Amino acid sequence: MSTPHSARARARIEVTAAIKDEARRQLAAEGAAKLSLRAVARELGMVSSAIYRYFPSRDDLLTALIIDAYDAVGEAAESAHKATAGAGAVRRWTAVCEAVRAWALANPHEYALIYGSPVPGYVAPDTTVPAASRVAFVLIGIVRDAVKGPGVTVPSLAVELRPEAERLSADIAPDLPPPVAAALVAAWAQLFGLIGFELFGQFNRVVEDRDRFFRHAVGQIARGVGLPDRTPGARG
Repeated sequence: MSTPHSARARARIEVTAAIKDEARRQLAAEGAAKLSLRAVARELGMVSSAIYRYFPSRDDLLTALIIDAYDAVGEAAESAHKATAGAGAVRRWTAVCEAVRAWALANPHEYALIYGSPVPGYVAPDTTVPAASRVAFVLIGIVRDAVKGPGVTVPSLAVELRPEAERLSADIAPDLPPPVAAALVAAWAQLFGLIGFELFGQFNRVVEDRDRFFRHAVGQIARGVGLPDRTPGARG
C-alpha cells in the first residue's frame, strides 16, 4: 500500500516532469532566452506561485533542462561505445560520434541549449559539469584503451604548445601523452563544430551526402588523435 509520503513523492516527480516537458516545448517555440516560469505555469494550469516550489527561478529550470540534455546525449554516446565493444578504435570512435550526431538531429532545440549560443544572463553552475563531461569521457576512454592495447600514433606538437598540452593532460587525462590530450581537445571541438554546422544550416547548399561526409570527417579526426584503424588482436 502506498504511503502518503510515497504518493506525494510520485506526484512531485510527475509534476516536475510535466514542467520540464512544457519548458522544452517553449524552448522549441521561443528559444531559451524567452523561457518563463510564469508562462510554463500558465500552460500547465498552475498558479504561478506553485511552480516556484519545484523550480525557485528560471535559472534553476534551465539548469535542470541542461543537465537532462547532457545526460541524454551522454547516454547515447555510452550506448554506442558499449555496442561496439571489441571493434577497432576508429570504428568505436566513429560509432560514438554518429550517436551524438543522431541525438542532436533528433533533439535540435536541446542540442542548441547546450551547444548553441549562451543564454543571456545565465551562468551554468558546477552541477552541470558531470553530465557535460560524459561524451568527452567516452572519447577519452577510447583513446585510453588504444594506448593500453594496439597503441596510438602520437601527434606532432609545436614546441611552444607543449606547456599548454602538459596542463591539458594533467587536467583531463594524466595517463595520456600531452600531444594526445591536446589533440583530443581539438577533436572534441571539431566534432561539435561539424554537428553545429549541419544543425544550424551552414552546410546548406554545400554538403549533400551528410551521412558519408560526417563519417569520413570523424574518421579523419580519430586518426588525427592517433587512433589505429586495426581491430584489437589483428596482425599487421
